[in-house]
Amino acid sequence: MSTNQPVPATPAGGRGAPDARQLRTILITVSIALMAVIASVTGLNVAQTHMAVEFGASQSTVLWIINIYTLALAALLLPLGALGDRLGRKPMLIAGLSVFGIATVVAGLAPTAEVMLAARVASGIGAAMIMPITLAVITSTFPEEQRGKAIGVWTGIAGGGGILGMFLSALLVDVADWRWLFVLPAVLVLVALAMTLKSIPNSRETSAHRFDTVGALVSIIAVVGLIFVLQEGPERGWTAPETLISLTVGLIATIGFVAWELHRRDASLLDVRLFRERGLSGGSITLLVVFGVQAGIGVVLFPFFQAVLGWSGLLSTVAMMPMALAMMMASGLAPKLAAGIGARSTMVVGIALAGVGMALMALFVSVSGGYLSVLPGLLAMGVGMGLSMTPSTEAITASLPREKQGVASALNDVTREFGTALGVALLGALVFAGYRNAIDDKLHGIPQRAAETAREGVANAVEVAGTTGPHAPDVLHAAQQSFVDGWQQAMGAGAVIMGALFIYITLRGPKNTASAVADETDHAEAVSAG
Repeated sequence: MSTNQPVPATPAGGRGAPDARQLRTILITVSIALMAVIASVTGLNVAQTHMAVEFGASQSTVLWIINIYTLALAALLLPLGALGDRLGRKPMLIAGLSVFGIATVVAGLAPTAEVMLAARVASGIGAAMIMPITLAVITSTFPEEQRGKAIGVWTGIAGGGGILGMFLSALLVDVADWRWLFVLPAVLVLVALAMTLKSIPNSRETSAHRFDTVGALVSIIAVVGLIFVLQEGPERGWTAPETLISLTVGLIATIGFVAWELHRRDASLLDVRLFRERGLSGGSITLLVVFGVQAGIGVVLFPFFQAVLGWSGLLSTVAMMPMALAMMMASGLAPKLAAGIGARSTMVVGIALAGVGMALMALFVSVSGGYLSVLPGLLAMGVGMGLSMTPSTEAITASLPREKQGVASALNDVTREFGTALGVALLGALVFAGYRNAIDDKLHGIPQRAAETAREGVANAVEVAGTTGPHAPDVLHAAQQSFVDGWQQAMGAGAVIMGALFIYITLRGPKNTASAVADETDHAEAVSAG
């Protein structure tokens, strides 16, 4: 029998359970805090060239400035989520917002790449304190009948907020200076901090067991090792010594973490035996795949918009907005649908729509068709992902007890980060492989040096085409068509993956609870009427 005892959430004023107005303020507060974290994940992607020029940095250094944030965030989510459960979720959120805010200001003023790297690490640490707590506050504060709707808002921001943040970042870079990218998260943090101090209730876990320090350290090593492989494998090579060493360390640490947590049992950081439950395993696998597909599509879409259609970075980001808006709206509708047909059925519908969206993009994308050839697929993807994310997140958080909601939320976030890194690596590699295979047969008669450059990628081909004289139209056409061929290969693989997920969730997804909830509600109303 566990000795963990939850200390329930109470409003800032300490007077009973939060009312409707207080719950609305709490949701707004955690949503603003989450938006600051999500916007910082994608924001710097639009400023790579500017940073390289201003800092005199290599492409490798610039990529590390971007990726080190995600690496620190993913590695520390689980330990800091567990600490938030013990120390108090409100103090942890305040500390995280403070660290994140200071680091964001330092990054915006950074004079060198080294200072920027250090600031991004600190930002990742602060984000790892914020992100799991935002969801844990919802799950530990909102009553059960309102929790699903609140989680829907949270997942909508988590899913679509990155694209919205990228759009605002691209707009700032286009009309001002790249350093203004840090103004948005800094302002969001200040607002969230002020609202947290005033409105967020505190809740925590009291435990007779010591904090699982060994489990926390091993989990950090495991996550760093595996995320490093996914981030650096495409750049360094999948068989490079550092890639293989990182993969080996990550896998050994993962096995060691599972063995240690099974040994610790009640005193563990994460009870890995819970993965035998349908809710936790089904929700985690769904989020892993859905966020992987979303991130991979981003990798594919931007070269298509910019190199194939010739659009600017800002216009390319605007073109992504319909998918983000569809995802956010569907996330809000998902709890109502789940209440009617059940969580598993809602996930299955969402996964099916996402799979159809990928199939549409694989079948109908073309150079001549332009944006309209991919828009229906983007909309179907957005709706499908929104419908599947909310019940998946709720299934994960419902699988762990109330006093472990920081851990549950962190697990949800770690799954998202792994999925994102995996999707970028997998779909990016498929597109590039398809591009290389297709363009090899289309460069006959092209000068050798220009042909070699064109094989490196569609953006390289567009850049070198101007130096090939009369061959320029042929090089452009070959590169654009080859990229579409690679796109179709990647989208086809994504549709197959979504099909496999559809079968798995249909057979092994979370149990449908809609009818049971309805029966309980009817019974309660009957008793009240009697």
